[in-house]
Amino acid sequence: MFIATLLTHPDRPVLERVTVESLRNAWGGGDAVWLDPGVAAEFPLEAIPANRWEVWDAMQSLRIDLILQPAQDRRKRLLLADMDSTMIEQECIDELADEAGVGAYVADITRRAMNGELDFEAALKERVGLLKGLSASVIEEVIRDRITPMSGGPTLLATMKANGAHCALVSGGFTAFTGKIAEVLGFHENRANILLIEDGRLTGEVAMPILGKEAKVAALKEISARLGITPAQALAVGDGANDLGMLGLAGTGVALHAKPVVAAQCEVRVNHGDLTALLYLQGYAREEFVA
Repeated sequence: MFIATLLTHPDRPVLERVTVESLRNAWGGGDAVWLDPGVAAEFPLEAIPANRWEVWDAMQSLRIDLILQPAQDRRKRLLLADMDSTMIEQECIDELADEAGVGAYVADITRRAMNGELDFEAALKERVGLLKGLSASVIEEVIRDRITPMSGGPTLLATMKANGAHCALVSGGFTAFTGKIAEVLGFHENRANILLIEDGRLTGEVAMPILGKEAKVAALKEISARLGITPAQALAVGDGANDLGMLGLAGTGVALHAKPVVAAQCEVRVNHGDLTALLYLQGYAREEFVA
């Protein structure tokens, strides 16, 4: 059996009953269950319809996400999440670069790297090099003044943890940020790259080895093994090309507001919902959410 989930952003409850019932009838699905009126609904299917992506395309103009997945084992025991533009709204290195006066240039490199147009490691080294001499105190200022959690993130973490899941923040960014973000959001652990600092200023270098695409895959395997589960029991979420490995290995890999090249390679795409979409995908109803 499979489950078809339709959802949208909680701040824009545009999901109508006629939309859900029309699709359910067209696909011969079972009874619809409303997880959150106006926001999320699901129904069972015996098979994946051949026109799933044509219907997915049609739903985009309605600002509705459509996800099809196996019904069995939807609720995951491990959450592995990217940080920048996933658990937070910003790209931390772009914010630092803005403070250093090279914001636009670095942001363009970040965009191209996350879209898979540039080698991640080389692009990271180049961007960090442009931060040489920046006061390390700027990091705390950026966290305080510029960084905001992605909508739905705190609820996602609190609900999965309350149901026994382990949550890990695995970023191609920097521990100077992931440590704080993980603490604020409630992650059990975090992994990222280390910005080198001497005499209170950034050296323009990052400690080796660099945590990139393969390191995220390794993290998924290592954490799963430590917990005594398999990657199939994990839910991974990210938006950039360096997330593709873990998104492909996890039982459910969610491309969240992802770059087009990333979304095209993922079965589960959330373009309109927020991070609570990851709860609806697991079958959680709104009344089950933990604040």
